Amino acid sequence: MTTHPYSVQLHTLRNAIPTDLPGTLARVAAMGFENVELWRFEQYRDEYRDALAETRLRPLSAHADLVDTDGDASAVVRAAAELGIGTLFEPRIRAGRWTTREDIEAAAADLNTVARLARDEGVTIGYHNHDHEVRQDFGGRTGLEVFAEALDEDVVLELDTFWAEVGGACAVELISRLGARVRFLHVKDGPYTTTLLEQQPLGQGAMPVADILKAAPDAVRVVELDGYAGDPFDAVQQSLRYLTEVDR
Repeated sequence: MTTHPYSVQLHTLRNAIPTDLPGTLARVAAMGFENVELWRFEQYRDEYRDALAETRLRPLSAHADLVDTDGDASAVVRAAAELGIGTLFEPRIRAGRWTTREDIEAAAADLNTVARLARDEGVTIGYHNHDHEVRQDFGGRTGLEVFAEALDEDVVLELDTFWAEVGGACAVELISRLGARVRFLHVKDGPYTTTLLEQQPLGQGAMPVADILKAAPDAVRVVELDGYAGDPFDAVQQSLRYLTEVDR
């Protein structure tokens, strides 16, 4: 058995959460997970608080809109702190802000501002990529690398390895260049396509998952499927089984 920390992004199970959040988390715990990445924790704050206490799942991380939003980022951070969320990720800064170096650095500055608010609450701030952050070349570097260089030292990255690959980057090489900034990985599998329902449990698609895991031995592994044609609970269970067999 490996000692790598495993988690699951609850967006994968988003169709079950509105009708049975406690039951969803209970099923996740029964699979063998000890950690979760919360989805819509502001909307379901009380339900999450109770279910986390009941299952003893740890909310290592969560996603929330922090930059391109009219909401109050400080209120989001406080809500995260109340639930014991360790790291709060901005899941997506719109693609239009990744076309020039100046725009990318301005986006990083916006996230740095949120990080400074979060420090007093004991919450780490980070960024989760899609494919548009790596599609454009900036002197041999991806936009995500330009972005990372402009971040404050304590702002971290959650590399979505699937979307990095689909965007044309080699996830293994990107992990090497980004270094210790990468604290979390979104690990998912499937063909090189943007068709979400074609995603597959880990080990059943075209992604170099085993090599990616070896490249980031200390990162938290977060299972996620953006879409799946079958039962998402079954896909999550199969993915965890793959990790415990391969990720050593």
